[in-house]
Order: sequence, then C-alpha cells, then structure tokens
Amino acid sequence: MTSRLPLLLAGAAIAAQIVYPLVHGGIRDVVTVLVVALLAAASVTHAAATRGARWTVGLVLVTAGLGLCSEIVGTATGFPYGCYDYSVGRLGPALAGVPLVVPFAWTAGFYPVWCVASVLARGPYRRLTRIALTTIGVVGWDLYLDPQMVADGQWHWCVTDAGLPGVEHIPLTNYAGWFVVAAVMAVAVDRIDRRLDAGTRHRDGVPIGLFLWTWLGSALAHSVFLGAPELRYSAIYGWLAMGILGVPLLVSLLRPRARRPRTHDTHPHA
Repeated sequence: MTSRLPLLLAGAAIAAQIVYPLVHGGIRDVVTVLVVALLAAASVTHAAATRGARWTVGLVLVTAGLGLCSEIVGTATGFPYGCYDYSVGRLGPALAGVPLVVPFAWTAGFYPVWCVASVLARGPYRRLTRIALTTIGVVGWDLYLDPQMVADGQWHWCVTDAGLPGVEHIPLTNYAGWFVVAAVMAVAVDRIDRRLDAGTRHRDGVPIGLFLWTWLGSALAHSVFLGAPELRYSAIYGWLAMGILGVPLLVSLLRPRARRPRTHDTHPHA
C-alpha cells in the first residue's frame, strides 16, 4: 500500500483538477487548496519512497521553506517578484499575509520538474544541465499558475501593464523572481542529492506523469475549459516553456529502446 500511495494521491489530485473548472466561489477555493495539498502529498510520499526520509526532509525545507520566506518578503517589500497581495482568507490560514498552503505549491511544482530534469540531464555537465532545466521548468509551470490564480482573484498585482502580451497585468519581474528562487532551490536540492542519493536512478513514473499532466492538461484547460480570455495566452506561454523539457521527454519515452545483446552462459549450471 505504501508504494501505491503516491499514485493514489496523484490520481486524486488530477481528479480534483478536473473538478476545478466545474465549480465556483467558496467551493472552488476548497478545491484549489485540495489540489495543492494532494500534489504536494504525492510528491513528498514519492520522494520518501524512492529517495529516503532525509532527502525528502531536505526537499521540503528547501522548497516550502524558501518558498514561504520568499513570499513573505515578496508581499512585504515587492522583492523579488514585484508588488502583489494575496486575497487572505480564501485559501485558509495565513502567515504574514501569505496563505500557508502556498509554500507547499512550490514543493508540488518543483519535484515533478526536478525528476524530469534528472531524466533528461546527461553528459559531463549533467548537474549544471539539471539545475538549468529545473529552473526553466518551474518558471514554465508558473506561466500557467499565475494567470490562472490571478484570474480567479487569489492574488493581484499592483501594476497592470508590465507583463507578456495578453497577460500584461502580471509583471515580468514576477517571472524573474521565480527564475532566481527556482535556481536557488535547484542548486540546494542538487547538493542534497549529491550527498544523500549520488545520482541513483529511480522509478519516477508518478512525478513524470504529473509533469506531463501539468504541461499538456494545463494547456488544454486554459485553452478550452477556463473562461478568462487571458488564459488563452498563458496556455501558449506555459506550453512553450514547459515544452523545453516536455518535448525531449516525450521523445525519450516514445523512442524504441535498443535491445541488449543476449549473453550465453558457457558454464554448466550447478
């Protein structure tokens, strides 16, 4: 049952995301919190099952811990994301104006991207490549997340004309801040991984599946199932950015694996 728990949690998270466009108001707020909690739980339980307790504690401390600190500083000072405020009360208890579910969204977004980047990174610069791909992938995830949550009124920005075409109300400083914070997280988790995991290969079907669902499912949801017109633009931006990892991942998954040559045992069996 323990080995199936991450899969069950991931399935429940996907089911909650499917429900999200069908509900509104307070029920949608509850579903939003549930999605984050289930995605984070799927990531944490999978990491614990495959990489061990110490690695997982490090992951949570880096992603949720640094995420919370950056959000508290961000809402108080505008650095590093820009000037913004949460609609406190809609997403449950808050600390210093930041809903406590928010830092676990960092964990939920980071871990699947990290696992995919670990699959794709190869060669003598594997660690540097993995850090770079993780950073790009996490920023790509936010290209979906921020427009969707702003459209739903979960937070708002002080400026309205400093962003990408179609989503000008989300400033470019937001993505710059995400890039910096995600890069710091990736470097920190890489150091944890070197000390506690040493590049061991893992069965990462659950986080890889969550990555593909987020990449492709969010593009579909923003294009078809969610009503805000700006989400037609975020569907493109998120698909392109996460596709930097997603396209080569699909190629690697769909490519036929070369058969290993058979070895013949020339010694008699006992």
